[in-house]
Amino acid sequence: MITRRLALVVAPLLVVAGCGLFSSRPGPDEVAGDFLTRLASGDTAGAAALTDDPGAAKDLLDKVRGALKPAGVRGSVEQVRSAGESSTAEATAALEWDFGHDHVWKYQTKFELRREEDDWRVHWVPSVVHPKLAAQQTLAATPVKASLAPVLDRDGAALLAPEQVVSVLLDPTQAGDVTAVATTLATALNPIDPAITRESIVDGAGKTAAGQVYQVAALRDADYQTVKPVIYELPGVRFTTQTSLLAPSRGFASQVLPAVRKFVEEDVEGRAGVRVFTANGSGDEVDSLYEQQPVTAQAVTTGLSRAVQTAAEDAVESSVGATMLVAIQPSTGEILAVAQNAAADEQGAIALTGRFAPGSTFKIVSAAHALAGGTAADVPVPCPGKTTIDGRRVVPNDHEFDKGTIPLHSAFAYSCNTTFAQLAVDYPADGLTKTADSFGLGVDFEIPALTTITGSVPAATDVVERAEDAFGQGKVLASPFGMALVAATVAKGSVPVPSLLRGRDVKADHTPTAPPPAVLEPLRVMMREVVEVGTAQLLNGLGDVRGKTGTAQYGDGTRSHGWFVGYRGDVAFATLVLDGNSSVPALEATGRFLRALG
Repeated sequence: MITRRLALVVAPLLVVAGCGLFSSRPGPDEVAGDFLTRLASGDTAGAAALTDDPGAAKDLLDKVRGALKPAGVRGSVEQVRSAGESSTAEATAALEWDFGHDHVWKYQTKFELRREEDDWRVHWVPSVVHPKLAAQQTLAATPVKASLAPVLDRDGAALLAPEQVVSVLLDPTQAGDVTAVATTLATALNPIDPAITRESIVDGAGKTAAGQVYQVAALRDADYQTVKPVIYELPGVRFTTQTSLLAPSRGFASQVLPAVRKFVEEDVEGRAGVRVFTANGSGDEVDSLYEQQPVTAQAVTTGLSRAVQTAAEDAVESSVGATMLVAIQPSTGEILAVAQNAAADEQGAIALTGRFAPGSTFKIVSAAHALAGGTAADVPVPCPGKTTIDGRRVVPNDHEFDKGTIPLHSAFAYSCNTTFAQLAVDYPADGLTKTADSFGLGVDFEIPALTTITGSVPAATDVVERAEDAFGQGKVLASPFGMALVAATVAKGSVPVPSLLRGRDVKADHTPTAPPPAVLEPLRVMMREVVEVGTAQLLNGLGDVRGKTGTAQYGDGTRSHGWFVGYRGDVAFATLVLDGNSSVPALEATGRFLRALG
């Protein structure tokens, strides 16, 4: 008995040392190695040509590779046994199928080689590929999907969780009377999604390319079950299911969570598993050969608070005009909530990227600039009902209220436009620009999964423009996100770096200089006075709330937006009601928010 032992690896090509010491033609060990080389490289025709049944071999090898779709194949000839001048030999080989994602299927197989005249051939039977593969069978593989990992809030509550989604599809060519089918679908689905109407379905189906179907709706399984009895048997309507990450309710954190879902979609997919089995001619499973379990990804954690988000959404929902509220944790910079009502949603993510005149909420910056310049909080300042700047611009207080001469902190609490306009006359052109920067306005942040704009405070060489800027009109613009950051800066003492996803770096175009403590201490007291005796007394009694109201004119000046910006404890916020015409609607929404937080 002659035994040849080889330890040769195909990765992806198998190199086999020749054994032709006594013959110029390849021996059985060389043929075995060449066969594995071609099998590993995907040359099914070349591998089949080395067998005694090339047609059957190529057919099965093509089916196997097509079904398994390996990322790579490795093989090693472990042993070739033959006796003397025998015309048969037996090869023992190891095969490895690499499916990616660290899934490698390893096993040992044996096959016979026969000498036909002077040439050795692999005797073809299906078990060459795998010992359990019988005639009329093939190998098949199916992926085993990992469960989607959830997206969690700061306390571990689910913001996005995997749920089954049922897509309702309409094939116009199979529906017959499309309008009748659309009417039934709309009647059933419109209570779930008001955007679905008979007209929208007919229009969508009419624009569907030939041979394709129109997706009418994507429903949570619970919603689907309520309408299934009505729509399941409709002609031309069919259904597909998949698992998706869904928010607790339709529209919850709608300006944040869709972007988060898209940003983390690869991170939450996990690592799929795989099953390999033998299948008969009908495709039915016969024997399970290999199974690798999927690995679920780690949950993604955000700084959002489901409780704070719920409180914010409930607070803005009942407002008549477009209303939004952004909340930030000053100590960490984590965004706690971004809420908009339906009227605001129609305009996009304006809580984060809208640019509006901040009105008198900008007096937080103006007051800080005055304090930094040496004007004490108790210094007497004039607060006339109106004042004229540079003989060109008449600046009035709201309804031209006149407080005479009062301390600066009182002018802030009563929101005297005339006081801050007069102070700004002597400011340098970029004075408010630099002070606003120290509160985060004008800083550009790159926050993973979120697009934001803080605002802009351009330098003002014209004295009238500078006066208008001082009470938040002029060319000053800010988003609710930017003003929430201003409030958070007052609370913390420096601009917190805003963030959404934990463990993801946030970049800023520059690091602003923090406001001096000598400015922040009196400013905090002044913001408390606004609530206790000033323009925000609606919030008095809701704890240690500190802030600033604002009314910002727009258009022809006959209409205005209403603001409230402030903080309580470690929650800073900005509330904006478009076309509110006073700060009262913003104060009312903020009150609902703070009461819900307790």
